[in-house]
This record gives sequence, structure tokens and C-alpha cells, in this order.
Amino acid sequence: MSIPIFFRVDGLPKAQGRPRAFVRGTHAGVFNPKTADDWKALIAATALRHRPAAPIEGPVDISIDFYFPRPGRLKRKRDPKGLIWHTAKPDRDNLDKAVLDILKQIGFVADDAAVCQGMIRKFYCTMDGSANDRPGALITIRTLPLEIF
Repeated sequence: MSIPIFFRVDGLPKAQGRPRAFVRGTHAGVFNPKTADDWKALIAATALRHRPAAPIEGPVDISIDFYFPRPGRLKRKRDPKGLIWHTAKPDRDNLDKAVLDILKQIGFVADDAAVCQGMIRKFYCTMDGSANDRPGALITIRTLPLEIF
């Protein structure tokens, strides 16, 4: 059974920060940076409108296209108007982690460990007036069959 779910989140994509360790006196601890919290809130607000009745269980494919604002050096008349690959930070794995963490947290998927397939791509926005001319992410979710072959 395949339930394709597509939705777009508008906003500047942020990466999930790596856990940080600290020591205060004789106490040690770990905390997660809050740098992606606003981005994750945008994802949650949009995803809730598309959430299935029960969390998706079993193997899942989650593919995400991230769109970042173009820097001035890529807005010249001679530059391509369409999508251009985004080859700078943030890293794609940390962008993916922020999305998967919030989808699990809001009950979209039963466990983000069940996500076993998905394409992650990063682009600079277009300059052609298309839907991809603003920052955000396009998220596609599909269930996968249990047996591969």
C-alpha cells in the first residue's frame, strides 16, 4: 500500500544542531541546541494538516527537497534562472534530521528509524517566478512494501 503525501513548508531551512556536552563544577550534561526550533515549528504546523489518522508504521520513504535563498553572486543577469545546486552549509544529513525528528514528535511516523529510503536534495531558489522561488522544503512521504524483491 502506498500513501503518497506531499506538502511544502515555507521558511528558511535550518539544520538540527549536534548535541553539546558541558561541565559545571562536578556536574556534566548534554543539551540539544535550539537553533532549528523555529524551522521545526513551521514543519509541524504544515505537517499536521496532512497527518494520517494513525502514525505510519513499517518501512517508509521520505524524500525532501530544500530550497535556500540565492546569494547576490548568483543573481546576475548571466546566471541561470532555474534551480542551482546548493553546495554550502548546512549539511544535508543535519537538515534531514530536523525534519525526521519533528515528524516523529508530532506522531506522523511511529519511528524515524523506519525511514529506510529517501532522496535529500539542496537547491538555491529559482529566479523565474515558479513555486520554487522562495525558501522552504518540499516533503514527500510514501510507505514501502515490506518485501523488496
